[in-house]
Amino acid sequence: MLTPERHSLILQLLKEKNTVKIQELVEQTNTSESTIRRDLTQLEEDKFLKRVHGGAARLQGKLQEPDLVEKSAKNLHEKADIAKYAASLIEEGDCIFLDAGTTTVQMIDYLSEDQNIVVVTNGLTNIDPLMKKGIKTYLIGGYLKPGTGAMIGRGALNGLENYRFDKCFLGVNGIHSELGYTTPDPDEAFIKQSALQLARECFVLADDSKLGEISFAKIANLSAATIITNNVEEETLLIYQENTAIKVVKEQ
Repeated sequence: MLTPERHSLILQLLKEKNTVKIQELVEQTNTSESTIRRDLTQLEEDKFLKRVHGGAARLQGKLQEPDLVEKSAKNLHEKADIAKYAASLIEEGDCIFLDAGTTTVQMIDYLSEDQNIVVVTNGLTNIDPLMKKGIKTYLIGGYLKPGTGAMIGRGALNGLENYRFDKCFLGVNGIHSELGYTTPDPDEAFIKQSALQLARECFVLADDSKLGEISFAKIANLSAATIITNNVEEETLLIYQENTAIKVVKEQ
């Protein structure tokens, strides 16, 4: 089978199934595993798919954004491990920005009032657990985005500019080795971008399903933050390490 034919078949299978295993592609194309790996690498470089552990996955639409309920049901163990590690980076007396998101909200489980920290957030769902923990918290203003529970817009930006942070913790929809951090909503991207610029240290919390994804609105280049993720193949890890620091959290 010629290379264009293999590529076409791979993309067709992804349209039908969303994910495919390398072994399945080997059988479907009657070719070697090394050839399939080269095909997947080329298609990923051309931004037609993303490599995942043991195969490939279809890229999400650039405007696609799951709501909180859908996000909360995905990759629960991975998000918990990432959140626990991220929380361990917070030190006594830190002032932090905690983004709206289903991974960042889990960080609160591992925080303590005894740490004497201050949290500024644009995430409405962060407020109740922070209050229950007795952590001093500031919620910035702005427009409440129904799907994600995030405060965005001019009011949010004006509120955010009143603060400076030791550390910033963000969620994103896409992480790409060349195109950086992205999210579907330009207004939400602008808030994340501003928070990054106001912090001394910046961290992006994302399970491995976000790696290779590209959403509509750019937040920042890869070098703007340290990535905290899980389950990354060595080949993929090396690609990202060329552009930024990346911490892979092992399953607990």
